[in-house]
Amino acid sequence: MLHKMITIRKATIEDCELIATIGKTTFLETYLVNTPKAAVEAFIEKAFAMDTLTKELRNPAIHYYIIYHSTKVAGYSKIELNIPNQNIDAAQITKLDRFYVLKEFHGQNVGAQLFNHTIVASKKLQQHGIWLYVWIENKRAINFYTKNNFKVVGYYDFVLSETRSNPNDVLYLEY
Repeated sequence: MLHKMITIRKATIEDCELIATIGKTTFLETYLVNTPKAAVEAFIEKAFAMDTLTKELRNPAIHYYIIYHSTKVAGYSKIELNIPNQNIDAAQITKLDRFYVLKEFHGQNVGAQLFNHTIVASKKLQQHGIWLYVWIENKRAINFYTKNNFKVVGYYDFVLSETRSNPNDVLYLEY
């Protein structure tokens, strides 16, 4: 049986459009199910704007990692170093700000490999844990993170637009 090759690399400024495309696609797949389209589009317009992504990719405290399945882009992660959270009493912790795997790659171990790479990168950057927000209705993501030893440590109201917010759990993994 042939195994598809997985490669992961750190993103550069040249990857802005690629990151925006993946981000928009996965965000729509996840949130359009039961979130008003206008709220989703308002968030996408701001979060995946070229100037926003360019600033982030130039910031040495923000790291994007892109994963490929064979030659096809399968997703990416974004971490921010040294971002505290009011629910966590620890220093030098990473915020996992985005973790997106395209739907066509679900169930193919892509998420697990990207996750492991992201955790190793955070540790190499002298971080002592990683935290994130996860929408309470995103059962697939919650199962993935709890299977990887994250613990629920708080609650957060994630603002999508001026008229819409979604309830999120704050999850944390100490290392």
